[in-house]
Amino acid sequence: MYYTGFADEAASDLDGQIKATKELGWKNIETRKLFDGNLASITDAQFAEVCEKLKKSGVAFNCYGSGVANWSKPITESPESSYDEMKKAVPRMQKLGIKMIRMMSFAVPKELRQQDFSAEVIKRLKVIVKMAEDGGILCVHENCMNWAGMSYEHTLKMMEGIKSPNFKLVFDTGNPVFSDDVRGKPPYKLQSAWKFYDAVKEHVAYIHIKDGTMGADGKAIYSFPGEGVGDVRKILKDMFKRGYDGGISIEPHMVAIYHDQGPTKEELMFSNYVEYGRRIMKMVDEIKAELKK
Repeated sequence: MYYTGFADEAASDLDGQIKATKELGWKNIETRKLFDGNLASITDAQFAEVCEKLKKSGVAFNCYGSGVANWSKPITESPESSYDEMKKAVPRMQKLGIKMIRMMSFAVPKELRQQDFSAEVIKRLKVIVKMAEDGGILCVHENCMNWAGMSYEHTLKMMEGIKSPNFKLVFDTGNPVFSDDVRGKPPYKLQSAWKFYDAVKEHVAYIHIKDGTMGADGKAIYSFPGEGVGDVRKILKDMFKRGYDGGISIEPHMVAIYHDQGPTKEELMFSNYVEYGRRIMKMVDEIKAELKK
């Protein structure tokens, strides 16, 4: 088992991301924001700089938190930007030894959630998964603001449609807390993190730790792990019972939300990320001690 995280929530530049990682005694980063782009979009010169800094630091990227088919890519629009990102990302991932790419299943406009986009989603994802497969990379789908994230039934239908050893799930503990369970007819209830996880767990190959509660005003309130209703401890305990020995990736969202374009405070980001990491390590130690009794 190893720890990692979206270190762009600790610092906007790679030097700060590496510093936060080392502060925690970790060796991995789930890379997302680099310079003014990401792993696939930065220039060759910037990529060379990234390679050199990682080599000197001893820190590695364990996963590319890509924008492929994510919440900003509607299913009603062309998938070409996601295909193009894959084409650019795979060679760079191979050079850096990154074995996983986090991706999604395209956004569904709220007014169209009753439409059946399953065939189109599966058709597009098969193209993406084949590109990863050819590059020796594992695609991990995140339950987020995307088609398969609308309910565990959507996710299971996706997994049934894409039967590939190169396609698994990354389960995010916090996303269900703030997501509608889009089954049946509206009004929808919010999802349960535990019920979603329990339904799809046989497909889970990786985990993102996020937690929080939905405010009375309908706005997300993010918290340290275990302080919200994301069932973080319960899910981790079940994963360890099932023999999980992979990465545990933190995505605090408490200070800097990646898709929030508002101002951030670097010092607060750094300290929050490090504290979040320390708390998840403490929780994992406690869970493992419980399981040994």
